[in-house]
Amino acid sequence: MAVRSVDMTLLEAARKGDDAAFEALLGPLLEPAYRLAGGMLQDHQAAQDAVQEAALRAWNKLRQLRDGSQIRSWFLAIVANQCRSTRRERWSSVIKSMVPERSTDVPTESIVTGVDLRRVLRGLDERKRLVIVLRFYLDLPLEEIAAITHSSVHAVEGQLHRGVVELRQRMEVCRGQRA
Repeated sequence: MAVRSVDMTLLEAARKGDDAAFEALLGPLLEPAYRLAGGMLQDHQAAQDAVQEAALRAWNKLRQLRDGSQIRSWFLAIVANQCRSTRRERWSSVIKSMVPERSTDVPTESIVTGVDLRRVLRGLDERKRLVIVLRFYLDLPLEEIAAITHSSVHAVEGQLHRGVVELRQRMEVCRGQRA
């Protein structure tokens, strides 16, 4: 998805309470928002709840969106913050320990690897997990990740590098434990 600035006509209409204008602004962003939340929370229901809550917060924060801003970066930052809040909630520890059932049509090795990857990703600190999900789940450019995380491109590069190194090391440990 190409980065786009806010359509000022739609933004003004949404600020005045036009639901259709708000849906037109947010509609194209929901799929990447669900992918971000899914990657951060590793639970489909929690991801859906987080995106819905983020959409409500976006509706309430429309006045904070500056003219000429990139709406995708703005909304994904709200989604990322909502995911952080969700993970801090009391039941977060229960949700993150649940592994969803999988179809038996998929080879067992790929199921185990997928479960290991989700568990290892969940074990990364929040900042590393966020940049990895934004880069590899949503395929966002580093500049946009920097805008979403309110940091510099250089800082994002460092977090991404450290996160990938740690992810690889932890995956190796998982493979060693299964062998």
